[in-house]
Amino acid sequence: MLRLALEPRDRVPAAVLLGLAEDERAPLADAGAMKLAQVKAVWPIAMAAQGVGAAVLVGMPWLQGFAHPTPLSFIGIGIVTAMAGMIWASLALPGARVWPVHTLNRVLMTLASIIAGGLLLLLWAAARMPAGPAQLGSFVAAAGAVGITAIALQPVRAASLGFGAGLVVALFALSGAGLALGVSAAFLGCLGASARRLARYDVDAAIAYAAEASEGRLAAKMIAEFEGQGTGWFWEADRYGRVTYLSPAVAGELERVAGIPPVGRMLTDLFRMDGDTPATERTLAFHLSSRTSFSDYPVCAAGEGNCDRWWSISGRPLLDETERFAGFIGSGADLTERRRSEAEITRLAMFDGLTGLANRAHMRSSLDKTLAQTPGAFRPVALFLLDLDRFKQVNDTLGHQAGDVLLKQVAQRLQRGVGDAGMVGRLGGDEFQVLLPGIDNRDSLAILARDLIKAISQPYFIHGASISIGGSIGVALALKPGDDAETLTRNADLALYAAKGDGRGVHRFYAAEMLAGAQTRQQLEDDLRVAIATGGFHLAYQPVVSTADALIVGYEALIRWNHPTRGAVSPSDFIPVAEESGLIGAIGEWVLRTACLEAARWPEGKGGAIRVAVNVSPIQFADPQLPALVTNALARSGLAPARLELEITEGVFLDETQSSDAMFKALKRIGVRLALDDFGTGYSSLGYLRNAPFDKIKIDQSFVKGAAQTGNRNAAIIKAIVTLADTLDMETTAEGVEIEDEIELVRRLGCSHIQGYIYGKPALAEDVMRQLSGSEGKAVPDGYRVSRSPRSSMLRTARVAIGGTEGDVRIRNISSTGAMIDGLEIQGEAAGLDVLIELLEDQMFAARVRWARDGRAGLEFAENFNLERLNQASARIRRIAG
Repeated sequence: MLRLALEPRDRVPAAVLLGLAEDERAPLADAGAMKLAQVKAVWPIAMAAQGVGAAVLVGMPWLQGFAHPTPLSFIGIGIVTAMAGMIWASLALPGARVWPVHTLNRVLMTLASIIAGGLLLLLWAAARMPAGPAQLGSFVAAAGAVGITAIALQPVRAASLGFGAGLVVALFALSGAGLALGVSAAFLGCLGASARRLARYDVDAAIAYAAEASEGRLAAKMIAEFEGQGTGWFWEADRYGRVTYLSPAVAGELERVAGIPPVGRMLTDLFRMDGDTPATERTLAFHLSSRTSFSDYPVCAAGEGNCDRWWSISGRPLLDETERFAGFIGSGADLTERRRSEAEITRLAMFDGLTGLANRAHMRSSLDKTLAQTPGAFRPVALFLLDLDRFKQVNDTLGHQAGDVLLKQVAQRLQRGVGDAGMVGRLGGDEFQVLLPGIDNRDSLAILARDLIKAISQPYFIHGASISIGGSIGVALALKPGDDAETLTRNADLALYAAKGDGRGVHRFYAAEMLAGAQTRQQLEDDLRVAIATGGFHLAYQPVVSTADALIVGYEALIRWNHPTRGAVSPSDFIPVAEESGLIGAIGEWVLRTACLEAARWPEGKGGAIRVAVNVSPIQFADPQLPALVTNALARSGLAPARLELEITEGVFLDETQSSDAMFKALKRIGVRLALDDFGTGYSSLGYLRNAPFDKIKIDQSFVKGAAQTGNRNAAIIKAIVTLADTLDMETTAEGVEIEDEIELVRRLGCSHIQGYIYGKPALAEDVMRQLSGSEGKAVPDGYRVSRSPRSSMLRTARVAIGGTEGDVRIRNISSTGAMIDGLEIQGEAAGLDVLIELLEDQMFAARVRWARDGRAGLEFAENFNLERLNQASARIRRIAG
């Protein structure tokens, strides 16, 4: 609602209301100028009426033969003519236009009062004429001039008031005081009151009009600005649905598409709705015909096939002053950029931003839709889960930028390899998924899996470097209705886990036992958490013996777990689970603290302080808190740092970065010893021996076993490792020594220490105390004295020839170097006796008796025998028998 901030009416001066005093309010000046312009527009007509009146008054007596007109008539005509000309000059001449409005009003009021006197003289002269038609005509002409002049002056209220006052003054001058003067004075008072009220109304209307016009100009300006921005627009249609107004920007676009101007055309012919958008089931035609409002309907140009521009349109019925329907009015907004943004958001929500492949959500949605089939028309579905091998090394060595480029190239190779047979997606990181509907042939799937692994294993050339990676694939099949995406994905994941466990670079199909294994691993993980919380572990210690004097110089701490229901669980079973589940950190910390506490109580050995060795997994080694944990364990136990030896496997060098070097330096600053465990079995590289500050190399037991046997090359490998360690000023420990002749071998090869069952199985801390106290710290070997080849038990008849005597015996066990037989009685000394034995049909092999007693004898073959020949012969016999 418009509210006018005016002074109270009784406080506004009359001069201001009548426009005779200056007013600073611009609307009043503009309104006054407009009223003066109205007087100017009609004043020529008033002058014409005045001229007609003067002509009639002068000419009528001549026509009627009366006497000449009275001087009073000529005086009146002169006054009227002069004042009319002056009024016109004040309104029309350029010089007068610079005068303020209130000044012009004063001038016009003054001139109006004077011209009123002149017109009254004409009217008075007509009244003095002899009665008759001439008098009546003259009086009418003079009265008409008076009336038309009054009408011409009425827009300026002060001029009307001045005109009335001039008539009264002229009447007083002509007739003196009397009844006529009194009546005219009364009418003048009424005219003054009317002029004041009209003037007050003019002021109010001028201010209101100015305010409304200002609002209108502001609204028009804002609308023009809004339309000029290009995002919003307006439209209007008549009651028949024809467009009467459309913002220029939209009109231009529609004209570009249709080739004709849109104004005048039906609204429904201009726009086409987007039927895919929810809540647009009603059309524009429906709303126009039913005269109902609509809001935010997405539309595009009706004649455009693939719409480039989209708008939202809203509208409501328009009613006229009589509440009758007059058409529609509405607005709209440009949706083009918003729809593009929404499309991009949808694309990002469904596709991987790096490779452009379907992302996890899209793959899951597609898998759900593929599996949601009617039972009668079910098609099998195959799912590949692929994980890249050695991708982390690329990121760590060449940076994440190179890793991103590599992932893009992998995605391209996978898409080329799968083609139209299925859908390829990236789940995240270096994990990909392939959905293959309608394929259940395992041979075809195996070929595709091998081809994909081969494709992604080919070298990549990125940033000038040649990069080689690999991949492992798990395959799962949905062969019947009811198989769900969750189960299929889990099965593919289990198959991928199996493929990685089988050496990577291979594919594996899901099998039921994989799920059982996963469930077992999960149960084992749950039991591990309970064991950590309840102290279910204990440590056993295996002695490390000096080869020089057989003194115990240290023990390796080995974790043991006696499960409440499973019994003893091997570390090879639960340590991998602990590493995968993130529990290895807590277990490793417990082992470190416990080993230090128990070792601190050991008595000093004959060869000096007894060391304790603790294994550190690669995951623990990568933890920046490891030095702090070591320092804390040493401080709490009081164990000297030199007595603690940390055994680290070659796995830590998979992530050979500056952090690894920093970790080595931090541990050495503490003063602990470092040993490289299981040397030669991992990711062997001599490069890290040059930089890593190891104090000892532990030779893996796979090189020790069988090293004492004739023809075995392990001894040469051990010798090479020992020579390398001596050169680098490192000690060596031979692991897994179980035979006495292996002790002599490793001593002869130069190893400084021995560790193995030959000096006893791992013992509890209390047993270690007794062992160190009871034997003066010396280890006593306990095991087989001589190494021998692995033997196979059997019960088989064979012929034996000794000299000229032949007979049948039974072979109890056999190896590549000899056999044990029974059923042979030899009189006298048997050791060293040469014999022939039939190991294969009709084939005798030379041997020598090593011992004989109680009808049994041990034979040593003259040459090593290939046991595979026995297996082949047995198979041939079975085929013949069959």
